[in-house]
Amino acid sequence: MGSLTLLVLGNGVGVEGNLDYKDALLKSLLFFQGQRSGTLPANQQVSWRSNSGLSDGSLDHVDLTGGYYDAGDNVKFNFPMAFTTTMLSWSTLEYGNRMGPQLQEASAAIRWATDYLLKCARATPGKLYVGVGDPNVDHKCWQRPEDISTVRTVYSVTPSNPGSDVAAETAAALAAASLVFRNVDPKYSSLLLQTAREVMAFAIQYRGAYSDSLGSAVCPFYCSYSGYNDELLWGASWLLRATNDAYYYNFLKTLGANDQADIFSWDNKYAGAYVFLSRLALLDKDKNFEQFKQQAESFLCKILPNSPYSTIQYTQGGLMFNFKQPQSNLQYVTSITFLLTTYGKYMDSSKQTFNCGSLVVTPNSLIGLAKRQVDYILGDNPNKMSYMVGFGPNFPKRIHHRASSLPSKASQPQIIGCDAGFQPFFYSSDPNPNVLVGAIVGGPNQNDGFTDDRSDYAHSEPATYINGAIVGPLAYFA
Repeated sequence: MGSLTLLVLGNGVGVEGNLDYKDALLKSLLFFQGQRSGTLPANQQVSWRSNSGLSDGSLDHVDLTGGYYDAGDNVKFNFPMAFTTTMLSWSTLEYGNRMGPQLQEASAAIRWATDYLLKCARATPGKLYVGVGDPNVDHKCWQRPEDISTVRTVYSVTPSNPGSDVAAETAAALAAASLVFRNVDPKYSSLLLQTAREVMAFAIQYRGAYSDSLGSAVCPFYCSYSGYNDELLWGASWLLRATNDAYYYNFLKTLGANDQADIFSWDNKYAGAYVFLSRLALLDKDKNFEQFKQQAESFLCKILPNSPYSTIQYTQGGLMFNFKQPQSNLQYVTSITFLLTTYGKYMDSSKQTFNCGSLVVTPNSLIGLAKRQVDYILGDNPNKMSYMVGFGPNFPKRIHHRASSLPSKASQPQIIGCDAGFQPFFYSSDPNPNVLVGAIVGGPNQNDGFTDDRSDYAHSEPATYINGAIVGPLAYFA
C-alpha cells in the first residue's frame, strides 16, 4: 500500500512550479485499475478494489467477465468502453515513444478492455454482446461492485436487432489495439484484427442504431444521438490503417466527409475520423485524403477561440464549454484536446499551417490551446483545484463513485446491500474513504464553479472516456 499512498501525496508540481505531466500521466492510467471488473491480477495496485462481476454472462451461458465499469456505477456499457479503448490505443500509437515506463501500463489498460471485447464478439456466432447489467436497476442502488446483487442482464445486437454504431466502434477498438500489439504479441494482434474485420462486416451488413434495438437498456445513458455513419467512418478508418485493404478505402469514399461537427465524444466520431485520416494527407502526401484534411481544419476553426468561425464557448477561466450538452463537460475537453495535440503534431511534422478566414493557424496555436486545457484540468484554474483525483494539493474528495465512496471489502467484509450504501455513505459529507487516484471528474460548470458534492453526478462523476482521451496529451506534454 505504501507506494500508492506516496502517489496520492506527490503534489503534482514539478520543477519551477510547472505541472508534473509525468505524474499526471501515471495517475491517469492508474485510474483504469480502479474501474476493472472481473478477477483482478496479482499486480493490481489499486488495492481497495477486489474481484467483481464474476458471473457476468451466465444468464446467456457465456463468459462475459472482465472489462470496465464505465463511470461511478456497476454497469458495463460497451459503446463508451470501446471508444475508450480506441482512444487509449490511438494515444499509445501516437505518443507511446513519450510514455516511458507508462507504455506498459497503457498496454495493460488496453488489453483489459480488448480481452473482454473479444469475448463479447466471439462468444456466440452472429451475435455481438454490447453490455452487462440493467442500468435502470443498477442506478437505483448504491453498492460496491464486489457486492452486486442486481440481475446481470446481458444485451446484444444481432442481424435482426442491429447496432452498426456499437459494432463499428468495437471494430475500431479491436483494429486500433491490433496495431498496439502488432510487434509485442503478433498472435494476439492477429486475433484482434481478424475479429475486427468480422465485427465491421456485421456493422456494415446489418444497418441500424443500437439505441433503436435496445431502447431503455442504453437510453438515456449512452444513446447513439449522432446516428451510426460516424462510427462506420471511424471503424473503416481504423481498419484501413490496420490492413491497408482497398475495400475499406472504397467504403470510406461512399460515406464521404460532410458532417459539420464541433464536438468529439463517445457518441460523435466525425472529427476524430477527419483528424485521423488527415494524417495520410499531411504525412503521406496522399491526395485522396485531402477532403478529410479540409474537414479536420474546418472542425479546428470551430474550436479555436480567436477564429472567425468559432462555435465553442469558453468559461471566464479559459475552459472549453459545451453548452449544448453541459453534463460532464470535461469529456469533450479531453477528447478535443487530444485532436488539438495530434493535428498540431501532424502539422509540425509536415511543416504546414492553415487559415481560418484571416487567422493563420500554426502547430503552436493548437498545441498552446491544448496545453491551456490540460493545465486547467490539473489545477491552473480560478478554483486552484485539480479535477484529477489525487493530483496536486487540492482535488475532489467526494466523487460520485460507488466503490470509492463505500468502505472497501478489507475494511468492511460484510455485504452492503442495494440500498444500504445510501445511508450513511452516499449522503455523508465526509470525503470518500478510497481515493480513486487519477480519476478525472465531469468538471466545473460554465462559471468555473465546482461544488465537491457526491450527489452532483453531472460534475463529480469520473468516467473511463474522460481519462481515455487525456492520456495522449499528457504523454505529449510529459
